Formats: sequence, C-alpha cells, structure tokens
Amino acid sequence: MNSRRRSRDDVAEMALRLLDEYGLPDLTMRHLATALGVQPSALYWHFPNKQALLAAVSELILAPMRETRTEGLSVHEAVRLVGARLRECLLAYRDGSELVSSSLALGLVSSPVRAQLLEVTRRHEVPDALAEVAAEAVMHFVVGATFHEQQRLAADQLGLLAEPVASGPDGARAGSGADGGDFAEALTMIAHGLEVSIAQHRSRQP
Repeated sequence: MNSRRRSRDDVAEMALRLLDEYGLPDLTMRHLATALGVQPSALYWHFPNKQALLAAVSELILAPMRETRTEGLSVHEAVRLVGARLRECLLAYRDGSELVSSSLALGLVSSPVRAQLLEVTRRHEVPDALAEVAAEAVMHFVVGATFHEQQRLAADQLGLLAEPVASGPDGARAGSGADGGDFAEALTMIAHGLEVSIAQHRSRQP
C-alpha cells in the first residue's frame, strides 16, 4: 500500500496497538512498517525519528486526561482525581508508564496533570509556584509508581516473583481504581502537603 495513504494518526494508532500487544522493546520501526504494509522509510514521512513517534503514542495514551473535569473540586480533591486518572491512562496499555516516562523526560510531551491542577488552584487563589511544585510531585509519583506496578505485573506473568501480584483477570487494568491501597494514600499525603503549604503561605500574608 502506498505510504501516502497512511496518515500520521494511522501510524501512531498502529504503534499503540503494537505496544499493547507486544510491549515497548518490540515496538520497532520495521515491525510497525510491516504491520502497516509499507517500507520502514515510509514512516519518516510523518515522524523524523522514533522518539517523535513514541511521543505521538504517548499523547494517545494521555489523551483521556484532557477529558478530566475538575469544576467545583477542592484542591485536595483535584490532586486525588488527576493522579488517579493518570494512573488509569498509563495502566490502560502495556508498558504505558515506561513509554510516557521517556517522552516526559525528553520534553516531548507536556505534563499530563499541570493544566488541570493549575485551573483548580487558580480558582482557589493558590500561588502558581506552589501549584507547579504539586503538579510535578503528582506527575513523578504517579508515573514512577505505575512503572513499578507494571514491571511487577509483567514479572508475575513470567513467573519471576516469589509472591504473585494480586490482580483481576485483566492484569494491570484490573487494579486501576482510584480509591484503594497505598497509591491512594500516597496521593492523599501529597494533597495534604499542598494544603499545608497553602496555609503557611497565607499565614505569612499581611
């Protein structure tokens, strides 16, 4: 099939399918080209290099974050909501956290939680400096924790863990709720920390 008939979105969406089916190590340009029925060189019509392609895949993984509604939420509630929703996005695809982490580290995608948290904190007249720190803390915690979670689930599937990871029939997807376990408690601690910082800031104001 002629490569020009494949849009940029077609390429990124196929890459996401291959990521979920085979994992990040096997997401190669050659594998992707074969799946699309084109020559590997044809992919470079749309992406100058593999990192640009992976960034586009990261954007697809994070796309549901734009639909997260924060109207009427307190700062505390917003931290918990956006953190939980980010975890759900990353767990939705095999190796999702590893891929997104790489794109974030290289500055190829923007913070998936910053916009929502700033929207809420500005409504509550929280200084942007405090909100920025909180957004970074939430992002790094969620991406790191989810990366470890997916690594353990992958190791468990290979029988490499002494004690099996508790999960439902869908593996990583089964544990993506926002209300249980250490993950939710850690998000609560981050939210409490932000509230304390806000209170201290306001106490210093004339």
